[in-house]
Amino acid sequence: MVGNVVSVERIIPATPESIFDLIANASRHPDIDGSGSLKGVKEGGPGRLTLGSRFGMSMHLGVNYSMVNTVVECEENKRLAWKATMQGFLGRFVGGRIWRYELEPVEGGTLVRESWDISEDHQRPFLRMGKVADFTRSNMEQTLVRIEELTATA
Repeated sequence: MVGNVVSVERIIPATPESIFDLIANASRHPDIDGSGSLKGVKEGGPGRLTLGSRFGMSMHLGVNYSMVNTVVECEENKRLAWKATMQGFLGRFVGGRIWRYELEPVEGGTLVRESWDISEDHQRPFLRMGKVADFTRSNMEQTLVRIEELTATA
């Protein structure tokens, strides 16, 4: 972990447009989630994520819980990031991490960088302890594999 950020990268043989289309569709997030904790997207979310969009997710990591995500960065075909917090009252105390995707065209496809940024997370001290960062890095690597499987061109 560098500071408060864990990042992974992968060159995916697909266009930035096709990758962005996938990650900007919240209903597809269960398909790309490498952690296995994302169980579904709540109804009523936007069709395509844009700056300020809010969307909910049903999660399971030992127990069932819900997260509300707000898009905090959006540059079409280049960058998409959302801040995840717990739903309701607990959102004041739980969450605040930012999930970010950055896309850069390169020889052979697109360099995709996924980052887990806990600089604004209420649980930052806890998340920096133990192997949480290593576990998160491994899950993000699996997410990039799934993105490649869903977007790669022959």
